[in-house]
Amino acid sequence: MAATAGKSPVSSSFVQKLNPRTSYCYQASYSTINLPRRLRRIHSQACNNISSSSDQVPDSVNKQAKAIELQKLIDDDSRDSSISLPRPLTSASLSNLATEGSRLRVAYQGVRGAYSESAAEKAYPNCEAVPCEQFDTAFEAVERWLVDRAVLPIENSLGGSIHRNYDLLLRHRLHIVGEVKLAIRHCLLANPDANLEELKRVLSHPQALAQCENTLTKLGLVREAVDDTAGAAKFIAFHKLKDAGAVASETAARIYGLNILARDIQDDSDNITRFLMLAREPIIPGIDKPFKTSIVFSLEEGPGELFKALAVFAMRNINLTKEFATFLRVLGSYPADTGTP
Repeated sequence: MAATAGKSPVSSSFVQKLNPRTSYCYQASYSTINLPRRLRRIHSQACNNISSSSDQVPDSVNKQAKAIELQKLIDDDSRDSSISLPRPLTSASLSNLATEGSRLRVAYQGVRGAYSESAAEKAYPNCEAVPCEQFDTAFEAVERWLVDRAVLPIENSLGGSIHRNYDLLLRHRLHIVGEVKLAIRHCLLANPDANLEELKRVLSHPQALAQCENTLTKLGLVREAVDDTAGAAKFIAFHKLKDAGAVASETAARIYGLNILARDIQDDSDNITRFLMLAREPIIPGIDKPFKTSIVFSLEEGPGELFKALAVFAMRNINLTKEFATFLRVLGSYPADTGTP
């Protein structure tokens, strides 16, 4: 169940190759590859000293000596103001990144002209929007430092939750650092030499087709589902189809040189998609604006278990992780989008 209330660590494969006696030194620290030279030397010295002395004293004494030595190194380095390790983003730094979006590469799912691209550009003005074929690809691009952020849809006011992205939030260790709401305005697009009377079929994402059910039925068009709306526009433009149109955005029409035969063809004008902004680092919630916290948890089987879990929130003073839930994970705390979609 998901709910919303109103530099890189060492990889596991790298740790496994280390000497078992000394690997914990690296597991407890950031990767030495990106640290200042003095810290790299300290890590090496600490591990060497501990390793060389481990065969000469009993285990209990050796463990105590390791702890004391490592703590001394940590204390010594904490006095060096020139060394700064990566820190979580604050709400202030988040605002700065939003206004200085030109420094960011932001992944989205789909091709150019997708609604997700518009959401990425709304979330981070002047960013470099990077298209990804699948949602999984966008998650991995952030994790591998290929991009700085990802902006992905999580729910639509008509179609409901995008369950695939909830699953991916659990599978990957990214943090929600913001949200952005985008008004979805579907258009019927066709090639310049095609007219409405010639159209026999229409291509688009299944949700987009469902959201335009009444209009498409009146026009007598056969629906054909594809991976995304902008991809449909690109397909009919590339193949110069005369008997097929696409349900996509006005931006897609401009990019692929298509005519707009009809605007705002969605059945419900209140069609809004909520997107999440994802990053490698969490942010520290501030008090200067409303914040949301998204969590996901599972329960034991049995009557009333869901009620008990929700009652925890109502009572306000029970730690959910030690009461009725067998699993709890905070997906992120982030500023609520209170602006106009």
